Amino acid sequence: MDLTPFYQFAGEHVGVGIHAVDSKGKTIIYNNKMKEIEGFDFEELVDRSFLEMFRFEHQESTLAKVLQSGTPVLNSKQTYWNRKGQEITTINDTYPIFSNEELIGAIEMSRDVTTLEKIVYQPLKKYEEPITFSNITAISSSMRKVIETAEKAAKAKLPVLLIGESGTGKELIAEAIHWASSSDGPFYTLFCHGTDQHLLDQLMLDIPDMVGGTIYCERIDLLPLHLQAQLFNMVEQQSGDSICFIASVGEDPVELIGSGKLLKELYYFFSAMTIPLEPLRKRKEDIFPFIADYFSRHRMKFGSIVAELDDEVSRLFQDYDWPGNLKELELLLDEITSIVTTQDIVTMDLLPQYFKAKSKRSGKLVPEDFLVNSAKELLPLEDYLHEAEMYYLQKAMDLYHGNVTKAANALGMSRQNLQYRLRKIKKK
Repeated sequence: MDLTPFYQFAGEHVGVGIHAVDSKGKTIIYNNKMKEIEGFDFEELVDRSFLEMFRFEHQESTLAKVLQSGTPVLNSKQTYWNRKGQEITTINDTYPIFSNEELIGAIEMSRDVTTLEKIVYQPLKKYEEPITFSNITAISSSMRKVIETAEKAAKAKLPVLLIGESGTGKELIAEAIHWASSSDGPFYTLFCHGTDQHLLDQLMLDIPDMVGGTIYCERIDLLPLHLQAQLFNMVEQQSGDSICFIASVGEDPVELIGSGKLLKELYYFFSAMTIPLEPLRKRKEDIFPFIADYFSRHRMKFGSIVAELDDEVSRLFQDYDWPGNLKELELLLDEITSIVTTQDIVTMDLLPQYFKAKSKRSGKLVPEDFLVNSAKELLPLEDYLHEAEMYYLQKAMDLYHGNVTKAANALGMSRQNLQYRLRKIKKK
C-alpha cells in the first residue's frame, strides 16, 4: 500500500510547521502551517537557499546549525520577523537527515508560541508599576507629538488607532492612554495574532460585565476578515459605554484596506483618533534615554552597577537601524545585562557575537551584499547583474516588511515596475 498520500495529508494538516532542506539549504518540504507562521510560499523558497530568505543570521538558524554539525537541536526558541512583518516566536526541534550514513539535509518542526509568549512575557512592559505618560522616556519631536495627541485622546475617550511597526511601543501608548483616562476598570489586551473564535466569543461574554476599563486590540490587521467583522459588531454595540477601545495596525491602514487585510468598517470605528508611531531608525535620539532608564531600573531591581555604554558601543548603537525597534533594543539589553557582574560600563566584548556581525553588515555595502555566490569564480555579467538586482530588491522588500509601495518609493520606481521586476526575478 502506498502511504505517500497519507503522509502528504498529515503534513499539510498537522498543527506544527514543517520545513525540510537538502544539504545545500534548498527547501524540499514547506507545509501549510509553516507558511502561516513565516509567510512564504513554497514556490518562493524552492530555488533559493533558506539563508537568503529569512531575517536571521547564519549562526542563529537552527537548520544551518544542524546542517553543519549533523546533530539535532531540540527545544530551541527563536524570535524573528517573518515575511509579513510580524514578530514570531517558535519552539523548534531540528533533526539531521541521513541516507547511507551521508548527511542529505535537515528537517525542522516549529510550534508557534507567539500568543503564549506575549501572555507570559510582554516585552516593553516588565515593570511592576502602571505605564503612564510620565514613564515614557522618549524625547524626539515625533514622540512628543504622539504623547500630546494620546493625552488628548485619553481626555476625549474616543476610539484610538495606533499605527506603527512591531516593537515601536504601541502597547505602551495604549496603556498610558488607559491610565490617563481616569478609568477604574481593567486594561485588557486582545492579541489578534493567533486569536481564534473561542477567544473572541469569550471576550464578547466578558464585556457586559466590565465597568469601565480599556480593551486594546493589538494588530487588528492580523485577524482573519470574518473575525474582524465579529470584532466590529462587538465594539460597535458597546460604543458609547464606559469602555475605552484602542487598536493598532502594523502599517498604513489605507493600504491594508486596499490589499484586503483590514475591514473598512473596523478601521472607520477606531480611526476617530489615529496616532502614527515612527520606527526607531527615524528617531534615534530616543535610544539613549531608553537605555539610561533601562539601566536605572536594572540597578534598583538587581543591585547591579551597570550605568552606561562606552563610546564604541554608543556609536554602534547610533549607526544601527534597529529593524525590531525598541523591542529589539530591550531584548538586546536583557541579553547584555544577564552576563554583567561587576561592570558599570558596557563594552564591545559584552555584546552578543550575532549582533556585532549584524550591525556591521548594516553599515556600508560590500560586494557580498550584491553577489550571492561571492566564494565562487566570477559570473558572466548578465548573471551577476541578475543576482545583484535580485538581492538588492529583496533587501528593499525586507527593509519595508514586504510593503511594495514603500519599497518602490524608496527605490525611485513605480509600484507596477517593482512588481514586474519581482515577478520576473521569481520566474528565472
